[in-house]
Amino acid sequence: MKLFTEREIRATAIFLPLALLVTVGAMLVRPKHDPQALLEAERTTAQRQNDTLRPRPFDPNTVTYEELRGMGLDPVEAAGLINYRAGGKIFGIPEDVATCYTVGDSLYRRLKPYIRIHRRYARIPRRYRSDRMVAHPIEPQPFRVDTVSARYLRATGLLSQHRAETFVKWRDTHPIEDMDEVRKCYAIDDSTARVLEPYLIFPQPEPRHPVEINRADSATLVAIKGIGPKTAGSILAYRERLGGFVRAEQLAEVRGVTEENYEKILQQIYCDSCRIRKIPINFVPSERLAEHPYLEPRTVRKINKRRQQKGGWINAEAFLKENILTPDEAARVVPYLSFGLPNDTDEESYAPPQSDAESEDSTRCTQETND
Repeated sequence: MKLFTEREIRATAIFLPLALLVTVGAMLVRPKHDPQALLEAERTTAQRQNDTLRPRPFDPNTVTYEELRGMGLDPVEAAGLINYRAGGKIFGIPEDVATCYTVGDSLYRRLKPYIRIHRRYARIPRRYRSDRMVAHPIEPQPFRVDTVSARYLRATGLLSQHRAETFVKWRDTHPIEDMDEVRKCYAIDDSTARVLEPYLIFPQPEPRHPVEINRADSATLVAIKGIGPKTAGSILAYRERLGGFVRAEQLAEVRGVTEENYEKILQQIYCDSCRIRKIPINFVPSERLAEHPYLEPRTVRKINKRRQQKGGWINAEAFLKENILTPDEAARVVPYLSFGLPNDTDEESYAPPQSDAESEDSTRCTQETND
């Protein structure tokens, strides 16, 4: 019995020689890693570049794709250099250009005489001409944050040029007295702040006398750390509606006083409660009552109604007994109320606070008498 048919034998006889020819041909055309051939290829590439390159001075840290193409680099070489830089590479010395994977040795040798590293990127001193490199960053030393220049911050390597300039501009309009205020600058992130902190010297604040909040004008309020012009206007407007501050903590009720600034402000002010403007509750028009921030409309209506019925009150306890005020409301409002008779309480008692020339002792005695 035959294992193969006649047809299968003929097909095999034809296929084997063909397979042998293909194998031999592939071996003959396989490129050989001949050093001489590689050198020749490099010379050909160099010759091509010599014919097409038109180099001119450039900084690899700032050169554009179009400028590289204009100097004769092909698209792959130009794009490779730009992508290398976009990945975070900074060319500190001319030799860094040779590390770009699209810049071969021959291309680098042609470009090297034209490479100019700007001083903001330079890394190694004195090995190159002064017009191409700058010295090492200087060793940082402690410095005053209110007088340091952007040039010094850049020269020490603590900040890049852009961040240094941004920080100094921000510093000139935002006085800095502690690290919390340094971190408020949008050019300083947490890691940068940690680098800067060991070298920062903050100006010592000049000793200031506490400000009496009921007598302070707008200029005096703005001089308080934590109060700007807008907040000062809000404080004055609220003080006018309120009749003065009984406690310094009432500043927290003013719009524009943030929680952080509130703590700073409290350390710089005090409050003379004898300078508040009291309300003659038995005689003041209802319109005046409605202007006070502690008296709600429903409370004003109750006061007017009861005052018409009984004529007035001789002390604050009646407000609680008659459910006109809750204990919490009474604690806030009563310091601003006066229960005196018409000859003891006149329109002057509801006038704005007197000038600074007025005797404080006289004011205090007058208020105590009204109480």
